[in-house]
Amino acid sequence: MPQEESSRGPGVKRISVSLPPAVFDELDRLVVARGFENRSQAISEMIHQSLTEHYQDHGERVMAGTITLFYDESKPGLLQALAEIERSHIAEVIASQHVLLEDNHTMEVILVQGPASRLKSIADELITCKGVRSGKLTISSALIPPIHGRNSRDR
Repeated sequence: MPQEESSRGPGVKRISVSLPPAVFDELDRLVVARGFENRSQAISEMIHQSLTEHYQDHGERVMAGTITLFYDESKPGLLQALAEIERSHIAEVIASQHVLLEDNHTMEVILVQGPASRLKSIADELITCKGVRSGKLTISSALIPPIHGRNSRDR
């Protein structure tokens, strides 16, 4: 596939896209509605989102994200089960935040990082616990910088 150099600076490549008139008009409406600076920014965001979804579903690429759970904290054993699952995946679970809602319900947001397929597996394990009303995994190709490591003393 040929690559064209951009006059917009290093690290940016230019491509050409042909669209049917109706799609072109919808794109222009989307650019205005979402506040993009231009069509290129909108298309770049769409491609990035599509690539993220692709890697989420296919592959071992390391990604960062959140698992959001809504659950009934009064369900016997649920809090213990969720904590055990999170502890068993301590390498991927970075942190969690609990928000107390009405009627014994809780929203928990768990920050995770690891291979995409592993994050999906962890999310499925948490979401299928009895008492969890709903849950969702949202991931990004952006990574969390390492907090600890071989060179952490050098910082």
